[in-house]
Amino acid sequence: MTRNYRKDSNLLFSIAVIFIIVLAAIMTWANYGYAKNNPGGNDFLVHWMGTRNLLLEGTSPYSDRTAVDIQTMAYGRPAEPGEHELRVAYPLYSIVFFTPFALIPDFTLARALWMTLLEISLIAISLLCMRMCDWKPGLLVTAVFLIFSLLWYHGMRPLINGNAVILVALFVTGGLIAMKNGYDELAGVLFAFSTIKPQLVVLFLVFVLIYSLRQSRWRLLIWMATTTLIFVMAAFLLYPNWLLENIREIIRYPGYNPPGTLATALYALMPGLGKRLPWIVAGLLGLVLLFEWFVVKIGNDFKTFLWTACLTLVISQWIGIQTDPGNFIILMPALVLSMSLLESRWRWGSVFTMLLLAGLLVFIWLLFIETGIPGAQFQQSPVMFIPLPAILFPLLYWVRWWVFRPPTVWFDEVELYNQSRR
Repeated sequence: MTRNYRKDSNLLFSIAVIFIIVLAAIMTWANYGYAKNNPGGNDFLVHWMGTRNLLLEGTSPYSDRTAVDIQTMAYGRPAEPGEHELRVAYPLYSIVFFTPFALIPDFTLARALWMTLLEISLIAISLLCMRMCDWKPGLLVTAVFLIFSLLWYHGMRPLINGNAVILVALFVTGGLIAMKNGYDELAGVLFAFSTIKPQLVVLFLVFVLIYSLRQSRWRLLIWMATTTLIFVMAAFLLYPNWLLENIREIIRYPGYNPPGTLATALYALMPGLGKRLPWIVAGLLGLVLLFEWFVVKIGNDFKTFLWTACLTLVISQWIGIQTDPGNFIILMPALVLSMSLLESRWRWGSVFTMLLLAGLLVFIWLLFIETGIPGAQFQQSPVMFIPLPAILFPLLYWVRWWVFRPPTVWFDEVELYNQSRR
Protein backbone atom coordinates (compact mmCIF):
# COMPACT_ATOMS: atom_id res chain seq x y z
CA MET A 1 0.00 0.00 0.00
CA THR A 2 2.89 2.35 0.80
CA ARG A 3 4.41 1.72 -2.63
CA ASN A 4 1.10 2.43 -4.36
CA TYR A 5 0.71 5.64 -2.34
CA ARG A 6 4.20 6.76 -3.37
CA LYS A 7 3.51 5.90 -7.02
CA ASP A 8 0.26 7.89 -6.93
CA SER A 9 2.03 10.82 -5.29
CA ASN A 10 4.84 10.77 -7.83
CA LEU A 11 2.32 10.56 -10.67
CA LEU A 12 0.34 13.53 -9.34
CA PHE A 13 3.54 15.52 -8.86
CA SER A 14 4.67 14.74 -12.42
CA ILE A 15 1.28 15.75 -13.82
CA ALA A 16 1.39 18.98 -11.84
CA VAL A 17 4.89 19.82 -13.11
CA ILE A 18 3.91 19.11 -16.73
CA PHE A 19 0.76 21.22 -16.33
CA ILE A 20 2.75 24.16 -14.93
CA ILE A 21 5.33 23.93 -17.75
CA VAL A 22 2.63 23.81 -20.43
CA LEU A 23 0.75 26.70 -18.80
CA ALA A 24 3.95 28.77 -18.59
CA ALA A 25 4.66 28.06 -22.26
CA ILE A 26 1.15 29.20 -23.25
CA MET A 27 1.52 32.34 -21.13
CA THR A 28 4.90 33.11 -22.69
CA TRP A 29 3.50 32.65 -26.20
CA ALA A 30 0.64 35.03 -25.40
CA ASN A 31 3.04 37.51 -23.80
CA TYR A 32 5.32 37.36 -26.83
CA GLY A 33 2.43 38.27 -29.09
CA TYR A 34 1.51 41.15 -26.80
CA ALA A 35 5.10 42.42 -26.52
CA LYS A 36 5.59 42.22 -30.28
CA ASN A 37 2.52 44.35 -30.98
CA ASN A 38 2.81 46.69 -28.00
CA PRO A 39 6.24 48.28 -27.57
CA GLY A 40 7.02 49.29 -24.01
CA GLY A 41 8.18 47.47 -20.93
CA ASN A 42 10.60 50.31 -20.25
CA ASP A 43 11.12 49.40 -16.59
CA PHE A 44 12.41 46.02 -17.72
CA LEU A 45 14.29 47.48 -20.70
CA VAL A 46 16.38 49.70 -18.41
CA HIS A 47 17.73 46.77 -16.42
CA TRP A 48 17.90 44.34 -19.34
CA MET A 49 20.15 46.74 -21.23
CA GLY A 50 22.09 47.79 -18.14
CA THR A 51 22.85 44.19 -17.24
CA ARG A 52 23.79 43.27 -20.83
CA ASN A 53 26.19 46.20 -21.12
CA LEU A 54 27.90 45.25 -17.87
CA LEU A 55 28.21 41.53 -18.58
CA LEU A 56 28.99 41.62 -22.30
CA GLU A 57 30.93 44.89 -22.64
CA GLY A 58 32.08 45.73 -19.13
CA THR A 59 30.26 49.09 -19.32
CA SER A 60 28.84 50.53 -16.12
CA PRO A 61 25.05 50.27 -16.01
CA TYR A 62 25.05 53.75 -14.44
CA SER A 63 27.07 55.34 -17.24
CA ASP A 64 25.84 57.88 -19.78
CA ARG A 65 26.75 55.40 -22.51
CA THR A 66 24.32 52.83 -21.12
CA ALA A 67 21.64 55.49 -20.64
CA VAL A 68 21.93 56.53 -24.29
CA ASP A 69 21.70 52.89 -25.41
CA ILE A 70 18.50 52.46 -23.39
CA GLN A 71 17.00 55.72 -24.63
CA THR A 72 17.84 54.93 -28.25
CA MET A 73 16.10 51.58 -27.97
CA ALA A 74 13.04 53.13 -26.31
CA TYR A 75 12.71 56.39 -28.27
CA GLY A 76 14.80 55.72 -31.38
CA ARG A 77 17.16 58.53 -30.24
CA PRO A 78 18.66 59.97 -27.04
CA ALA A 79 16.09 61.41 -24.64
CA GLU A 80 15.14 65.03 -25.15
CA PRO A 81 14.69 67.55 -22.31
CA GLY A 82 11.55 66.73 -20.35
CA GLU A 83 11.51 63.06 -21.35
CA HIS A 84 12.16 60.24 -18.94
CA GLU A 85 15.90 59.53 -19.00
CA LEU A 86 15.49 55.78 -18.36
CA ARG A 87 18.60 55.40 -16.23
CA VAL A 88 19.52 52.47 -13.98
CA ALA A 89 18.98 53.34 -10.31
CA TYR A 90 18.83 49.89 -8.66
CA PRO A 91 21.72 48.53 -6.56
CA LEU A 92 24.18 46.64 -8.75
CA TYR A 93 23.44 43.30 -7.11
CA SER A 94 19.93 43.43 -8.58
CA ILE A 95 21.48 42.02 -11.76
CA VAL A 96 21.32 38.58 -10.19
CA PHE A 97 17.60 38.60 -11.07
CA PHE A 98 18.00 40.16 -14.52
CA THR A 99 21.00 38.16 -15.79
CA PRO A 100 19.06 35.11 -17.11
CA PHE A 101 16.92 37.45 -19.21
CA ALA A 102 19.75 39.81 -20.21
CA LEU A 103 21.58 36.87 -21.81
CA ILE A 104 18.68 36.59 -24.30
CA PRO A 105 19.58 38.90 -27.21
CA ASP A 106 15.98 39.25 -28.45
CA PHE A 107 14.40 41.87 -26.19
CA THR A 108 10.84 40.91 -27.16
CA LEU A 109 11.41 37.29 -26.14
CA ALA A 110 13.19 38.34 -22.96
CA ARG A 111 10.30 40.67 -22.10
CA ALA A 112 7.74 37.92 -22.74
CA LEU A 113 9.57 35.53 -20.40
CA TRP A 114 9.93 38.27 -17.79
CA MET A 115 6.19 38.98 -18.00
CA THR A 116 5.48 35.28 -17.46
CA LEU A 117 7.62 35.34 -14.33
CA LEU A 118 5.77 38.41 -13.07
CA GLU A 119 2.35 36.88 -13.80
CA ILE A 120 3.25 33.75 -11.87
CA SER A 121 4.55 35.97 -9.08
CA LEU A 122 1.27 37.94 -8.92
CA ILE A 123 -0.68 34.71 -8.43
CA ALA A 124 1.88 33.50 -5.88
CA ILE A 125 1.61 36.78 -3.93
CA SER A 126 -2.17 36.41 -3.74
CA LEU A 127 -2.06 32.77 -2.62
CA LEU A 128 0.68 33.43 -0.07
CA CYS A 129 -1.23 36.41 1.32
CA MET A 130 -4.33 34.24 1.76
CA ARG A 131 -2.33 31.58 3.57
CA MET A 132 -0.45 34.15 5.66
CA CYS A 133 -3.70 35.74 6.85
CA ASP A 134 -5.50 32.40 7.34
CA TRP A 135 -8.11 33.62 4.88
CA LYS A 136 -10.26 30.79 3.53
CA PRO A 137 -13.07 32.39 1.53
CA GLY A 138 -15.54 30.47 -0.56
CA LEU A 139 -14.71 29.27 -4.05
CA LEU A 140 -16.42 32.23 -5.74
CA VAL A 141 -14.62 34.86 -3.67
CA THR A 142 -11.30 33.04 -4.19
CA ALA A 143 -11.75 32.96 -7.96
CA VAL A 144 -12.76 36.63 -8.05
CA PHE A 145 -9.78 37.60 -5.92
CA LEU A 146 -7.25 35.71 -8.08
CA ILE A 147 -8.66 37.30 -11.26
CA PHE A 148 -8.60 40.68 -9.52
CA SER A 149 -4.94 40.24 -8.57
CA LEU A 150 -4.00 40.01 -12.27
CA LEU A 151 -6.35 42.63 -13.68
CA TRP A 152 -6.46 45.50 -11.19
CA TYR A 153 -4.48 48.63 -11.96
CA HIS A 154 -1.73 48.10 -9.39
CA GLY A 155 -1.09 44.58 -10.69
CA MET A 156 -1.44 45.22 -14.41
CA ARG A 157 0.64 48.42 -14.57
CA PRO A 158 3.89 46.93 -13.18
CA LEU A 159 3.28 43.80 -15.26
CA ILE A 160 3.04 45.73 -18.53
CA ASN A 161 5.98 47.96 -17.62
CA GLY A 162 8.06 45.00 -16.47
CA ASN A 163 8.62 46.49 -13.03
CA ALA A 164 10.59 44.33 -10.60
CA VAL A 165 8.40 45.63 -7.77
CA ILE A 166 6.28 42.50 -8.27
CA LEU A 167 9.28 40.39 -7.26
CA VAL A 168 9.89 42.71 -4.30
CA ALA A 169 6.27 42.20 -3.21
CA LEU A 170 6.75 38.44 -3.58
CA PHE A 171 9.90 38.52 -1.42
CA VAL A 172 8.19 40.60 1.26
CA THR A 173 5.13 38.35 1.32
CA GLY A 174 7.26 35.21 1.29
CA GLY A 175 9.40 36.59 4.12
CA LEU A 176 6.33 37.36 6.23
CA ILE A 177 4.83 33.88 5.81
CA ALA A 178 8.25 32.36 6.53
CA MET A 179 8.33 34.33 9.80
CA LYS A 180 4.84 33.10 10.64
CA ASN A 181 5.93 29.47 10.19
CA GLY A 182 9.18 29.90 12.10
CA TYR A 183 11.54 29.72 9.11
CA ASP A 184 13.57 32.73 10.17
CA GLU A 185 16.57 31.88 7.99
CA LEU A 186 14.41 31.85 4.86
CA ALA A 187 12.67 35.06 5.97
CA GLY A 188 16.04 36.78 6.37
CA VAL A 189 17.15 35.75 2.87
CA LEU A 190 13.89 36.87 1.25
CA PHE A 191 13.95 40.23 3.03
CA ALA A 192 17.52 40.72 1.79
CA PHE A 193 16.32 39.97 -1.76
CA SER A 194 13.67 42.69 -1.38
CA THR A 195 16.40 45.35 -1.11
CA ILE A 196 16.80 45.41 -4.90
CA LYS A 197 14.36 48.35 -4.57
CA PRO A 198 15.51 49.58 -1.16
CA GLN A 199 13.38 52.73 -0.94
CA LEU A 200 10.23 50.58 -0.97
CA VAL A 201 11.20 48.43 1.99
CA VAL A 202 13.49 50.61 4.10
CA LEU A 203 10.88 51.46 6.77
CA PHE A 204 9.45 47.94 6.64
CA LEU A 205 12.89 46.42 7.24
CA VAL A 206 13.59 48.87 10.08
CA PHE A 207 10.39 47.64 11.72
CA VAL A 208 11.38 43.99 11.13
CA LEU A 209 14.75 44.81 12.70
CA ILE A 210 13.11 46.37 15.79
CA TYR A 211 10.64 43.51 16.13
CA SER A 212 13.33 40.84 15.72
CA LEU A 213 15.52 42.49 18.35
CA ARG A 214 12.60 42.64 20.80
CA GLN A 215 11.72 39.01 20.10
CA SER A 216 15.38 37.83 20.05
CA ARG A 217 14.95 36.36 16.58
CA TRP A 218 18.67 36.42 15.92
CA ARG A 219 18.65 33.92 13.07
CA LEU A 220 16.45 36.19 10.99
CA LEU A 221 18.75 39.17 11.58
CA ILE A 222 21.92 37.18 10.92
CA TRP A 223 20.64 35.67 7.66
CA MET A 224 19.26 38.98 6.42
CA ALA A 225 22.47 40.85 7.21
CA THR A 226 24.71 38.10 5.83
CA THR A 227 22.78 37.75 2.57
CA THR A 228 22.77 41.51 2.03
CA LEU A 229 26.49 41.72 2.79
CA ILE A 230 27.24 38.93 0.30
CA PHE A 231 25.25 40.78 -2.36
CA VAL A 232 27.04 44.06 -1.66
CA MET A 233 30.53 42.57 -1.59
CA ALA A 234 29.94 40.52 -4.74
CA ALA A 235 28.84 43.72 -6.48
CA PHE A 236 32.06 45.46 -5.37
CA LEU A 237 34.11 42.59 -6.79
CA LEU A 238 32.24 42.85 -10.08
CA TYR A 239 32.38 46.65 -10.33
CA PRO A 240 34.23 48.50 -7.53
CA ASN A 241 32.72 51.95 -8.19
CA TRP A 242 29.09 50.83 -8.24
CA LEU A 243 27.99 52.28 -4.89
CA LEU A 244 29.08 55.87 -5.57
CA GLU A 245 27.61 55.76 -9.08
CA ASN A 246 24.39 54.27 -7.74
CA ILE A 247 24.08 57.03 -5.11
CA ARG A 248 24.60 59.61 -7.87
CA GLU A 249 21.75 58.08 -9.88
CA ILE A 250 19.47 57.98 -6.83
CA ILE A 251 20.08 61.69 -6.23
CA ARG A 252 19.32 62.65 -9.82
CA TYR A 253 16.36 60.26 -10.11
CA PRO A 254 13.61 62.67 -8.90
CA GLY A 255 14.79 65.29 -11.40
CA TYR A 256 13.58 63.40 -14.49
CA ASN A 257 10.69 61.43 -12.99
CA PRO A 258 7.05 62.39 -12.40
CA PRO A 259 6.10 63.36 -8.82
CA GLY A 260 7.37 60.61 -6.56
CA THR A 261 6.01 61.57 -3.14
CA LEU A 262 2.62 62.54 -1.78
CA ALA A 263 3.90 66.08 -1.26
CA THR A 264 5.08 66.58 -4.85
CA ALA A 265 1.96 64.84 -6.21
CA LEU A 266 -0.40 67.12 -4.28
CA TYR A 267 1.61 70.19 -5.23
CA ALA A 268 1.42 69.20 -8.91
CA LEU A 269 -2.35 68.71 -8.63
CA MET A 270 -3.05 71.81 -6.52
CA PRO A 271 -0.19 74.34 -6.69
CA GLY A 272 -2.17 76.74 -4.52
CA LEU A 273 -2.26 74.23 -1.70
CA GLY A 274 1.25 75.17 -0.63
CA LYS A 275 4.15 72.90 0.13
CA ARG A 276 3.74 72.73 3.90
CA LEU A 277 0.45 70.84 4.24
CA PRO A 278 1.58 67.61 2.49
CA TRP A 279 4.70 67.53 4.64
CA ILE A 280 2.59 68.10 7.75
CA VAL A 281 0.52 65.08 6.69
CA ALA A 282 3.71 63.06 6.20
CA GLY A 283 4.96 64.16 9.63
CA LEU A 284 1.71 63.12 11.31
CA LEU A 285 1.86 59.74 9.60
CA GLY A 286 5.41 59.36 10.86
CA LEU A 287 4.22 59.99 14.42
CA VAL A 288 1.45 57.43 13.99
CA LEU A 289 4.00 54.91 12.77
CA LEU A 290 6.35 55.56 15.69
CA PHE A 291 3.45 55.14 18.10
CA GLU A 292 2.53 51.78 16.60
CA TRP A 293 6.14 50.64 16.59
CA PHE A 294 7.16 51.62 20.10
CA VAL A 295 4.07 52.30 22.23
CA VAL A 296 1.88 49.39 21.23
CA LYS A 297 3.24 46.22 22.73
CA ILE A 298 3.85 43.53 20.15
CA GLY A 299 3.55 40.11 21.67
CA ASN A 300 4.06 36.67 20.24
CA ASP A 301 0.81 36.84 18.27
CA PHE A 302 1.81 36.99 14.62
CA LYS A 303 -1.23 39.00 13.56
CA THR A 304 -0.24 41.95 15.76
CA PHE A 305 3.13 41.98 14.02
CA LEU A 306 1.55 41.49 10.60
CA TRP A 307 -0.93 44.34 11.11
CA THR A 308 1.86 46.73 12.10
CA ALA A 309 4.01 45.57 9.18
CA CYS A 310 1.11 46.22 6.78
CA LEU A 311 0.54 49.66 8.27
CA THR A 312 4.25 50.38 7.79
CA LEU A 313 4.05 49.43 4.11
CA VAL A 314 1.00 51.68 3.59
CA ILE A 315 2.47 54.69 5.39
CA SER A 316 5.78 54.24 3.54
CA GLN A 317 4.01 55.28 0.34
CA TRP A 318 2.97 58.66 1.76
CA ILE A 319 5.72 59.57 4.20
CA GLY A 320 8.00 61.31 1.69
CA ILE A 321 10.17 58.44 0.40
CA GLN A 322 10.47 58.43 -3.41
CA THR A 323 8.04 55.92 -4.89
CA ASP A 324 5.37 55.59 -7.57
CA PRO A 325 1.77 54.31 -7.73
CA GLY A 326 3.15 51.52 -9.92
CA ASN A 327 4.79 50.20 -6.74
CA PHE A 328 1.56 49.81 -4.79
CA ILE A 329 1.33 46.07 -5.48
CA ILE A 330 3.52 45.84 -2.38
CA LEU A 331 0.39 46.75 -0.37
CA MET A 332 -1.38 43.49 -1.23
CA PRO A 333 -0.73 42.00 2.26
CA ALA A 334 -2.55 44.97 3.83
CA LEU A 335 -5.56 44.48 1.55
CA VAL A 336 -5.79 40.73 2.20
CA LEU A 337 -5.33 41.10 5.97
CA SER A 338 -8.18 43.61 6.10
CA MET A 339 -10.50 41.45 4.00
CA SER A 340 -9.70 38.30 5.98
CA LEU A 341 -10.49 39.95 9.31
CA LEU A 342 -13.68 41.54 8.04
CA GLU A 343 -14.90 38.28 6.58
CA SER A 344 -14.12 36.28 9.73
CA ARG A 345 -15.59 38.80 12.20
CA TRP A 346 -18.50 40.37 10.32
CA ARG A 347 -21.51 38.57 8.92
CA TRP A 348 -21.50 40.84 5.86
CA GLY A 349 -17.76 40.42 5.35
CA SER A 350 -18.04 38.34 2.17
CA VAL A 351 -20.38 40.85 0.55
CA PHE A 352 -18.11 43.71 1.56
CA THR A 353 -15.08 41.87 0.14
CA MET A 354 -16.75 41.41 -3.24
CA LEU A 355 -17.84 45.06 -3.33
CA LEU A 356 -14.36 46.22 -2.30
CA LEU A 357 -12.62 44.18 -4.99
CA ALA A 358 -15.08 45.33 -7.66
CA GLY A 359 -14.75 48.94 -6.53
CA LEU A 360 -10.95 48.87 -6.55
CA LEU A 361 -10.86 47.18 -9.95
CA VAL A 362 -13.26 49.57 -11.66
CA PHE A 363 -12.67 52.86 -9.85
CA ILE A 364 -8.86 52.94 -10.04
CA TRP A 365 -8.85 52.00 -13.73
CA LEU A 366 -11.47 54.66 -14.51
CA LEU A 367 -9.49 57.24 -12.54
CA PHE A 368 -6.37 56.37 -14.52
CA ILE A 369 -8.20 56.65 -17.86
CA GLU A 370 -9.96 59.90 -16.97
CA THR A 371 -6.89 61.66 -15.53
CA GLY A 372 -4.12 60.15 -17.66
CA ILE A 373 -1.69 62.41 -19.50
CA PRO A 374 -1.67 61.82 -23.30
CA GLY A 375 1.65 61.41 -25.06
CA ALA A 376 3.82 58.87 -26.83
CA GLN A 377 2.83 56.63 -23.93
CA PHE A 378 -0.25 57.30 -21.81
CA GLN A 379 1.11 58.48 -18.45
CA GLN A 380 -0.58 58.31 -15.08
CA SER A 381 -1.64 61.45 -13.27
CA PRO A 382 -0.20 62.29 -9.82
CA VAL A 383 -3.74 61.73 -8.50
CA MET A 384 -3.03 57.97 -8.66
CA PHE A 385 -0.96 58.44 -5.51
CA ILE A 386 -4.12 58.93 -3.48
CA PRO A 387 -6.80 56.20 -3.79
CA LEU A 388 -5.25 52.93 -2.57
CA PRO A 389 -3.37 54.21 0.52
CA ALA A 390 -6.38 56.40 1.34
CA ILE A 391 -8.57 53.28 1.34
CA LEU A 392 -6.17 50.92 3.11
CA PHE A 393 -5.19 53.27 5.95
CA PRO A 394 -8.71 53.58 7.45
CA LEU A 395 -9.44 49.97 6.54
CA LEU A 396 -6.50 48.79 8.64
CA TYR A 397 -7.69 50.89 11.56
CA TRP A 398 -11.18 49.49 11.17
CA VAL A 399 -9.88 45.94 11.71
CA ARG A 400 -7.22 46.93 14.25
CA TRP A 401 -9.64 46.36 17.12
CA TRP A 402 -9.97 42.72 16.16
CA VAL A 403 -6.19 42.27 15.98
CA PHE A 404 -5.16 43.83 19.29
CA ARG A 405 -8.26 43.48 21.47
CA PRO A 406 -8.25 40.40 23.76
CA PRO A 407 -10.88 37.77 22.88
CA THR A 408 -14.30 38.18 24.50
CA VAL A 409 -17.47 36.17 24.70
CA TRP A 410 -18.92 38.28 21.90
CA PHE A 411 -16.02 37.37 19.58
CA ASP A 412 -16.45 33.70 20.44
CA GLU A 413 -20.12 33.94 19.52
CA VAL A 414 -19.28 35.58 16.18
CA GLU A 415 -16.71 32.88 15.44
CA LEU A 416 -19.24 30.15 16.24
CA TYR A 417 -21.74 31.90 13.99
CA ASN A 418 -19.23 32.01 11.10
CA GLN A 419 -18.34 28.34 11.60
CA SER A 420 -22.02 27.39 11.49
CA ARG A 421 -22.37 29.22 8.18
CA ARG A 422 -19.45 27.28 6.71
